Amino acid sequence: MHSDEKLFTHPELNASVTAIGGNYVMTDERKISHRGEHVLVFSGHAVFDTTCCGTGGCAYTLVPGFIVSYRFGKDASGRWLSRVKPIRDACLKKEISDHILAGTNTLQVQFL
Repeated sequence: MHSDEKLFTHPELNASVTAIGGNYVMTDERKISHRGEHVLVFSGHAVFDTTCCGTGGCAYTLVPGFIVSYRFGKDASGRWLSRVKPIRDACLKKEISDHILAGTNTLQVQFL
């Protein structure tokens, strides 16, 4: 693995994860094309219903990075592994965020 690459463990889709203020779930995994490369993208939503300061929720998207090797193996828990190249360039992040935000109800895009 090159130094600019990262091992990424795919989250389990449609599995609710309880957090201190509520829960979240990843509902979608997809690849989008950008400048001749494929970007790994996960979408989900969170519900804040056990906080002391009110309730709410949001839709969000996580971007692990450009795909180097997609689902090449599994970890000890049986979850898929991919090799990605994190996106660090601010201009690329904006281009990819704009593309994602234009076609979804996502409120925020986070790059890992």
